[in-house]
Amino acid sequence: MKQILLPAAMLMVLLSSFGLSATAQKKSRILFAKNPIVAHRGAFKKNQLPENSIASLRHAIQLKCTGSEFDIQMTSDDSLVINHDPHYNKLMIEETTYAELIKTPLSNGERLPTLREYTLAGLKGNTTTRLVFEIKPSKISKERAQLVAERVVRLVHQLGAAPMAVYISFDYDVCKKVKALDPQAHVQYLNGDKSPEEIKADGLDGVDYHYSVFQKHPDWIAQAKKNHIALNAWTVNTVTEMDWLLANGFEFITTNEPELLAERLQQTPPAKGWRLVWSDEFDGTGLPDDSKWNYDVGGNGWGNRELQYYTRADSNNAVVKNGKLIITARKEQREQNSYTSARLVTKGKGDWQYGRVEVSAKLPSGKGTWPAIWMLPTNGKYGGWPASGEIDIMEHVGYNPDTVYSSVHTKTFNHVKGTQKTKGLLLGTADAGFHLYAIEWTKNGISFFVDDQPFFSFRNSGKGAAEWPFDQPFHLLLNIAMGGNWGGKYGVDENLDTAIMEVEYVRVFQK
Repeated sequence: MKQILLPAAMLMVLLSSFGLSATAQKKSRILFAKNPIVAHRGAFKKNQLPENSIASLRHAIQLKCTGSEFDIQMTSDDSLVINHDPHYNKLMIEETTYAELIKTPLSNGERLPTLREYTLAGLKGNTTTRLVFEIKPSKISKERAQLVAERVVRLVHQLGAAPMAVYISFDYDVCKKVKALDPQAHVQYLNGDKSPEEIKADGLDGVDYHYSVFQKHPDWIAQAKKNHIALNAWTVNTVTEMDWLLANGFEFITTNEPELLAERLQQTPPAKGWRLVWSDEFDGTGLPDDSKWNYDVGGNGWGNRELQYYTRADSNNAVVKNGKLIITARKEQREQNSYTSARLVTKGKGDWQYGRVEVSAKLPSGKGTWPAIWMLPTNGKYGGWPASGEIDIMEHVGYNPDTVYSSVHTKTFNHVKGTQKTKGLLLGTADAGFHLYAIEWTKNGISFFVDDQPFFSFRNSGKGAAEWPFDQPFHLLLNIAMGGNWGGKYGVDENLDTAIMEVEYVRVFQK
């Protein structure tokens, strides 16, 4: 069939004849779900439904997701069909007729749906879930992709679906074509190579990128908000990424796990009134971000007869790779010390008075190791240690690998006197997997959590700074010590050449 591209003005005239007044009437009855959940290819995974099936779409609507995404291809006889891949049952969709494609049903018995069938199913009984039309690029030609865009927009208006529609595409020209055809349409770009300012300049409405793009360009998050460009990320299926996006206030999160994301919406810090003020997701490569981290340096025993020399900006001891900060203690001589290691300290804006501090980490193993996630006062308002306080979010000693500890130290309560306030938690997988270590610190007390479960708290007694010096800014430290009064209580494994602590992220929230 010969492909005819209609001029935009002519198509807009055609669109006006397809019930736009009806869509305007429908718009007042729509109240989209107030959550960021966009079901990717419908809500298919939990109930093992076919992706992009009408059943998966209906389930997304039943879950009241704010959106359900689906993929549009065009057959050789110009039928618009719903399928993610360019091929179906080993047949290239653009080179195969619809009659040939539907000879093979989906795994639940449905036939491969047309866009008309899918859209009508999405409209039925639905006033909460956006229909997210992804127009796939054509492998035949750019002109064919433009034709698909025209036909999709025309059909959306024919069916009265415009108030429910969001358009997305990896083809930037398709995005601009849709906007030219329908200036009221909400259009988001998928490919991740345009800044929010470029998107705004071209009149589009949203950046809908893989979450890693935003981790590499965190400034784009603020840029999008400043320019009123919608923020969407795909395809987000793990708690770590979900929590990060929720903490950063993303309007939409596209996921194969809508049920899991719904759970996280109830459990994350923003749901409890916390606002992200500082974070490091460790998404670069090389040395830690020097705008966020400094180093304590030296090997003087650090008041605890420790055996390591802390280095400065040495990738042998502190490096970012594969989305994690890797702190490594190494058995090597440095001055009078038999180990090197790293002790990272937050800098610049990295000190806070009150808040929720989260660190996701996997701890080292081996007798003699002493990793810590802890906080010290920035200005020492009440004098030197321990008068101005210390908050140990997590400490671990290798000779007791199944337990992590949390403590506070003050002038009245400290380990020199044997009066420190501390508690251990049995956690047999501390060195085998990642756990979330956190505190929630207010003027009334400090609560300690492991994997969001509270296990220890220290309350403000109201008796003054000797017991409660925690009314001043503190900064965060991450390190591995070797040996020392506590870590080396039962010696150090002479065969231990390296000890590694991995950190997935650090996030700080305030009310």
